[in-house]
Amino acid sequence: MARIVEILIYTLKPETGLAFYEIMENISVPLHSKNDIDVMWHGQSLHSSDGYFLIRSFPDLATLQSAQNDFYGSVAWQTGPRDAIIDMIDQSLKVVVSMDEDAIEAIRENGYSVS
Repeated sequence: MARIVEILIYTLKPETGLAFYEIMENISVPLHSKNDIDVMWHGQSLHSSDGYFLIRSFPDLATLQSAQNDFYGSVAWQTGPRDAIIDMIDQSLKVVVSMDEDAIEAIRENGYSVS
């Protein structure tokens, strides 16, 4: 069964990549999980420590919209990592595609972390 996959690609301000990763790993991604948002994979780009991506999956477009409205409108996001994350982003790009479960699981299995 196909799901909707949102791929967010960020160019971060110089020298903020590690701090951005730490906020994502320790605050933002757990907050996503608490709000039932499936983060498939996230991390720094291999080409630059100031390049970053976040890949999330949703059952359908309507769920993507409602989940994001709830998440970004929440007090936990607004008073939590929001300002620090936004302050580190120089540019962002968003792509939304349909992907089957096998492809989603392959992405999850091939993820990596900053060591």
